[in-house]
Amino acid sequence: MSALKKIARRRLPVTTAAVLSLSLAAPATAFADTQSPTASPSATQSPTASPSATPPAVMSTVGGELLGKPGTQVNLGVGAPVLPKDITARSWIVADAESGDVLAAHNAHWRLPPASTLKMLFADTVLPRFPKTEEHKVVPSDLAGIGSGSSMVGIKEGETYTVRDLWLGVFLRSGNDAVHVLSAMNHGIAQTVQDMQAHAEELQALDTHVVSPDGYDAARQVSSAYDLTLFARSGLQKKDFREYCSTVRANFPGETTEKKKGKKTRGSFEIQNTNRLLAGDTDITPYQGIAGVKNGNTTNAGATFTGVAERGGKVLLVTVMNPEKHEHNEVYKETAQLLDWGFAAAGKVTPVGELVPPKGADTETRPTATPSATGAGKQSAKPVAATVRESGSSGMGVAFALAGGLLVLLAGGGFLVNRRWPLPDLVRRRPRP
Repeated sequence: MSALKKIARRRLPVTTAAVLSLSLAAPATAFADTQSPTASPSATQSPTASPSATPPAVMSTVGGELLGKPGTQVNLGVGAPVLPKDITARSWIVADAESGDVLAAHNAHWRLPPASTLKMLFADTVLPRFPKTEEHKVVPSDLAGIGSGSSMVGIKEGETYTVRDLWLGVFLRSGNDAVHVLSAMNHGIAQTVQDMQAHAEELQALDTHVVSPDGYDAARQVSSAYDLTLFARSGLQKKDFREYCSTVRANFPGETTEKKKGKKTRGSFEIQNTNRLLAGDTDITPYQGIAGVKNGNTTNAGATFTGVAERGGKVLLVTVMNPEKHEHNEVYKETAQLLDWGFAAAGKVTPVGELVPPKGADTETRPTATPSATGAGKQSAKPVAATVRESGSSGMGVAFALAGGLLVLLAGGGFLVNRRWPLPDLVRRRPRP
C-alpha cells in the first residue's frame, strides 16, 4: 500500500504507439469464463447460500447511505438524461474514476458471486510482488486443483514462463492455470487467498469474501459491484496492471519441441483479449475510449464485467453484474449503455455516494468545491494532461502512453482510444468539509 500513499500528482507521459487492427474472429468458446457455462452440473461448486432473486433490505453503507438501499439510486439534475430503461443487471454502478463520485447505482452492495472479475483483486494484490522479467519453470503442483471447466491460457508443465507472460494469460484469457502458477509463486493458494482478503479489507471492500483466487464458483465466495469497482480503481494505479488490462492481443509461449540433431525450439501462439468492449465481436464494436478492465462468467455468477473508459475529459468506471437478459454479449451492451449515460450525465447529477479510499491512503488536504450530497468535497484543481495529435486524424487522434500497452484503431471509427489515463493518485483520500 505504500506505493499508493506517495504517488506524485501527475498524468502519465504522452506518446504515440503502434496501432493494431481489430479484425478478431469470434472464439468458439467463451474463454473469458472462469468456468464454462456448458460445464456439467458437477463442475459447479454452488455457494451454500445462493443469492436470492431480490436484494436484501439492508446492505452495507460504505460510500454513502443511499448505496445501502435496494433498487436504483440516482439524483438527476437539470438537463440530466434519464437512465437507460433496458438495464437488466442485478447490480451495477457508474462512478467517476478520478473524483470517486458515484453517479448512479443499482443494488451496489448486493453480495453476489463475482466470477473472473475477482481476478482484479488477485492482480492488485500479487502483481507488485514479482518483476515482470522474472522466470518460473512450471511443476505439476503449480497446476493442481484447477476447477473443472476452467478457462485456460495453455500453460504446460516443465515449461518456463516470464511473469509478464503469466499476467497476460490472466488478463487476456482469464487463465486459471496462470492464476494458479502465480499463486504457487506467492507461497500457495491458501496464502494468496489470505493476502487477497487482507487487501480487500484495506481497500474497504467489505462485501468481499475470497475463497478461490481465480473467481471459480466456490461456497460463500462473493463480492459486489461496489467492491469490484474499488478493485479496478486501485489496480489502475499500477503501471503494469494498466498495460495488461488494455492489451488487445499478444504472443504467448508454446511448447518446446525437439527437432533433428537434438535442437530444441519453442513456438508461440496468439492470445486475444476476451473483453469485448476492448476487442469487439460479431455483434458489438469496441467502445470509444475503453481501456480495460476485466470480464467474467460462470454458471453461478452469470456474466460480470468492470470497465474503464475516457471521453471528453471524464474517466468513468462501470461495473455490471449478472444481467437477467441472456442475449449474446449482454453484459457488455449494458455496460456500454451505462457508460454513454454517465458521460452524458456528468456534471448534471448529484452523486449518490463515493468510492472510498483505502484505509492507508494519503490524507493530505486538497482545495475543495461545494460538498456533494454525500458530504465529500470535490477537488477543484486538476492537472492538465499533455497531448499529442496524430496527423490526419481531424483532431480525433489524441493518444497517450499506456505504459507499454497498445493503442487500438477502431474499425471504421477514425479515432484512437485511450486518450489519457486517470490520475495515478486518484484513490487519495479527499478532504472533508
